[in-house]
Amino acid sequence: MTLPHPLLEGVLAIARDAGEAILPFWRAGVEVTAKADDSPVTAADLAAHDVIVAGLTRLAPDIPILSEEDCDVPLAQRTGWDQWWLVDPLDGTKEFISGSEEFTVNIALVKGGDVVFGVVAMPVNGRCWWGGAGLGAWCSNPGEAPQPLQSQPLPAEGEPFTVVASRRHSSPEQQALLAGLETAVGPLSLTSVGSSLKFCLVAEGAAHCYPRLAPTSQWDTAAAQGVLEGAGGEVVDTQGQPFRYPARDSLLNEYFLALPGNAPWRAALLALCGA
Repeated sequence: MTLPHPLLEGVLAIARDAGEAILPFWRAGVEVTAKADDSPVTAADLAAHDVIVAGLTRLAPDIPILSEEDCDVPLAQRTGWDQWWLVDPLDGTKEFISGSEEFTVNIALVKGGDVVFGVVAMPVNGRCWWGGAGLGAWCSNPGEAPQPLQSQPLPAEGEPFTVVASRRHSSPEQQALLAGLETAVGPLSLTSVGSSLKFCLVAEGAAHCYPRLAPTSQWDTAAAQGVLEGAGGEVVDTQGQPFRYPARDSLLNEYFLALPGNAPWRAALLALCGA
């Protein structure tokens, strides 16, 4: 297929190469080091980071890179960037350490604070998702033709309304929101999955909402946001405003809601957030 952005083919190849760099460490008793914020980092994170930085530098040498593993870039410098790569070399490090398959490589191109496109690669099975607002979204499995994605605002008749949540992170606010959402749309089926795969389930139509009222960082979300937006979905803050990545001191995200476009329950969901 013809890809909808000139840099996408190269980024897909880089994400797959990063996944190959991760796999030798998976389930191999890799040593875990705590970073300054107590989040874990392994040799696999660093190996994937090196592959991605080298690849993106070759692909587009004029576009700066902000990676989880090299994020100490002064705000004054980032403020001068028109566009940049936002990278999580290994999203779901805790899942990786536990031996789960639910970890990903995330690479997004951001311009003016908005996601242009994102690529999410799952190293264990070779599956990739990619997309961006106005570009469309696709998922591919090794040896198969890419399949277009379209988010679904409502389940098929007889199917449950599925909310996807983090396997490891929640909050009292999120539990209260889920209770209110159940009142609005009926019984919920909760699906717990790690890393940026939560967005991908909504993009595929396998889930209908991903509320996140718990901490994340910019590199956790940007790539998969691009996939969801390409699939006709949206990511908004708790006031219903588009979720963006402007240069600012903190690289932590505000709370957000990931959902299909034109969801008839959107207003009810925002009301539960106080919007």
